[in-house]
Amino acid sequence: MADPTVWWLLTGAAVAVELLTGTFYLLMLAIGLAAAAVAAHLGLSQTSQFITAAVIGGGAVLACYLVRDKTRAGPVSANRDVNLDVGETVQVAAWNPDGTAHVKYRGADWTVALAPGSLDAPGLYRVREVVGSRLVVEKI
Repeated sequence: MADPTVWWLLTGAAVAVELLTGTFYLLMLAIGLAAAAVAAHLGLSQTSQFITAAVIGGGAVLACYLVRDKTRAGPVSANRDVNLDVGETVQVAAWNPDGTAHVKYRGADWTVALAPGSLDAPGLYRVREVVGSRLVVEKI
């Protein structure tokens, strides 16, 4: 079997396994295998094909890892992608002396706590984080 055919079959296998497992990094390695197939079509040596697969695939994995690491939000309790309450608004009528208040939110009573640096005046607040059964809010 010709070298390009082997590389294309390996690329297809990597994509198929990625679809079954959901491992995005395997898709990045498949890009490297496809680059090696192109290198084989260009007539490069087998050593060059392996180096192409390793450099392109490894570089794609590294780039994906670095981009994912930079875009990752803070803790799960403050991540809007995980907790849909983050970013919503609540109306606080009055604050207790201990820095908490009780609000009606989504049809239930919630205890809210004031985020550091926020004012404790009555009014509209945005949910910054959910800690246990408390909403941590900041003044809008």
